[in-house]
Amino acid sequence: MTSAIGLEETFGHQRARRQSLFKQTLMWITGLICAVLLLGTLAQAWSNSQLTRTVQSEQLRLQSLQQRNDQLKKDVNKYKDPAVIESEARQQLGYVRPGEKPVVVVQADTTTTTRTASTRTTKSDSGYWLEWLQALFGNG
Repeated sequence: MTSAIGLEETFGHQRARRQSLFKQTLMWITGLICAVLLLGTLAQAWSNSQLTRTVQSEQLRLQSLQQRNDQLKKDVNKYKDPAVIESEARQQLGYVRPGEKPVVVVQADTTTTTRTASTRTTKSDSGYWLEWLQALFGNG
């Protein structure tokens, strides 16, 4: 009945419509492939940017660690010297050589300082007994 009205599609018209549908599908698939490739390229560029930043920060960290390593090597060479070891032991740990008597200077009031000085002079004269007596019974 459609042929009587003239609505029947001809073979050529159907073929043209199929080709048009094929062309549209091909265009969509090509567009999607291009979009995927573009997104992949952008993702790779972003990844490269992140890796570049990471490399730069690690290079700065490496330089810092190399400077620290150089400083530690200098310290190692410095402490190989026996005079430096002795000086550090005396200053930081309070070590004395055998036969030496350490003197501790305390920043308190002046009476304590003078009493300590007088105790030191009497200690060498009378030994430790006088120092013990003064510690137990007072300065008298």
